[in-house]
Amino acid sequence: MSEGATGTAAKLFGQAPAPGEVVVAEVGFGRYAQVVYDGKHRLTADEPVESGGLDTGPSPYRLLLAALGACTSMTLRMYAERKKWPLRHVAVRLRHSKSHAQDSAGTEDKPAKIDHIEREIELSGELSDEQRRRLLEIANKCPVHQTLERRNEIVTALRPAG
Repeated sequence: MSEGATGTAAKLFGQAPAPGEVVVAEVGFGRYAQVVYDGKHRLTADEPVESGGLDTGPSPYRLLLAALGACTSMTLRMYAERKKWPLRHVAVRLRHSKSHAQDSAGTEDKPAKIDHIEREIELSGELSDEQRRRLLEIANKCPVHQTLERRNEIVTALRPAG
């Protein structure tokens, strides 16, 4: 992280983020604009204008799609290199939506919604049909894909004030 970014992070959080820690905080302008610190990297997140934000960065769900797309592409690249396959280029297109669950038994008060992610992978290179099929299987084994499909636990605590 640059000295300027480290100084800003220290002002916002009392100290710079620890190694392995991602810190997200309000920017101070707009209703939803956030700054994300990850080691030496800094990016922004926001909501689109139609949702009350300023659109200064991707929305949280867009960041989630970006994580899945990046992990998918990297996983395919690593696998193809290990196999010495002629994969020239990978592009991943993703879309997110929510739909009402078909069977929402026991949720009369709040109908259940299911998150739906569509992922379309474009592979270029002189790949056989079998290599393309195998790369599709490998895409489903990328770590972020597996994390999203597993049951997860998020433990939340308040930091002491001050």
